Amino acid sequence: MPVTRRALLEKWWVLPVAATVGTFGWLGLRATRILTGKGKPGAPAFQAVPAVRVAALSALPGAWSSVNFRAGGRECVLLRLPSPTEDTVTVGGAHLAAFSRVCTHLGCAVNVMRDTEALAFSFNYRTDHPVLGCPCHFSVFDALERGQAVFGQALAPLPRVRLEARGSAVYATGLEPAPPLSS
Repeated sequence: MPVTRRALLEKWWVLPVAATVGTFGWLGLRATRILTGKGKPGAPAFQAVPAVRVAALSALPGAWSSVNFRAGGRECVLLRLPSPTEDTVTVGGAHLAAFSRVCTHLGCAVNVMRDTEALAFSFNYRTDHPVLGCPCHFSVFDALERGQAVFGQALAPLPRVRLEARGSAVYATGLEPAPPLSS
């Protein structure tokens, strides 16, 4: 029995409805993955890198001051935190932590976002303290939560850097392996 043009026109609505249902289904799965699939930092598994002098303690005068540096061929950031975490090194009352600056979403460079109002406006994420933010796709990483991805498309935490205090200077001596980039 041949299919008539009228029979085809009576079923035309199936195509856009199926496309719409498929699109919203995919968006729902993606949103669920982004909101609930964020990994927590585990026990660090540092790979040794040649010791790199990062900064003198005097270069970090107050909480949330930072110094960018390279370790093991990767861009990193050293932060002075207001309170200790599991991964901080405390030297002379200063709590220091360092992270890779390579976003775990698509590899863009993250920056220290000190202005929380600008963060709320541009990233649509509100917090009461500075964080590390990726300007490419607006992922946010919390240094007080050991570099965990707390907002945006990144799912894995930022790799941490092992620090050592030698006199009045801080050295980077190890680097966590970078996780595979998430898309």
